[in-house]
Amino acid sequence: MRKGRELIDPERLRAIDAALDGIAAEVRILLAIESGSRAWGFPSPDSDYDVRLVYARPLPWYISVEQRRDVIEQPMRDDLDIGGWDIRKALALLCKGNPVLIEWLASPTVYRGDAGAMERLRGFAAQVDHRRAARHHYFYAMRRAYGDCIAGRDQVRLKKYFYALRPAAALAWMQQNRDGLLPMELPALLAGIDLSPSLRSLIDDLRLRKAETREMGEGGRIPELDAFIEGWLAKGPPPAADAAIATPELVAEADRLLFDLLSSADRNPS
Repeated sequence: MRKGRELIDPERLRAIDAALDGIAAEVRILLAIESGSRAWGFPSPDSDYDVRLVYARPLPWYISVEQRRDVIEQPMRDDLDIGGWDIRKALALLCKGNPVLIEWLASPTVYRGDAGAMERLRGFAAQVDHRRAARHHYFYAMRRAYGDCIAGRDQVRLKKYFYALRPAAALAWMQQNRDGLLPMELPALLAGIDLSPSLRSLIDDLRLRKAETREMGEGGRIPELDAFIEGWLAKGPPPAADAAIATPELVAEADRLLFDLLSSADRNPS
């Protein structure tokens, strides 16, 4: 399954494919997607490529008394940032409603992957009560971005608004849409919430400016955008999300899925 690749610069796509080929020589890539601003819907021409993956190793690798490394982290090369999680780690996090993994499963750009595995992972994610963890994650991401880069300043780096805006839009989307997995892209979030025409137009204009210039520069505060973000900050933090949310039945389903995916990886080694 591959989608969104046609929107990637051909030279950078070749570099990404080469890096993934190297990884695929050692593990089976279940999904490899774009994350970061390019997938969130507000890239700049010089934005990094944040490639994230979930992978599986042959079944015997997991049968060991040793605690083995369950992440891949490659050194940053030019504008390529590549890393990912082993499927056992990914499923354990998904049982807790991990918002980052939910985003990966909703990415608009899939570099490569196992279509069957991705469908089953998305189906499992839909069974998880992920919204409590998501509300916690996006509230604190919004508060950090707004507090660090916008609040208390007369002039701000305009692109920093997006890092507070997307979490605020995610919180609004969850309030106004009771069902379904949270979209990853800012435009999809905005399409699912009520906004004034003037605020929607303002955001669209900022996205267009960011897409066309390497550096948006500084500007005065944007009162209507401030009001939207501050409205969600004023609601205060949601309840803590550190308690286990997975039922025994859900964990058993995750175990079955893990076994199926590892058995498949063992039959079809990379």
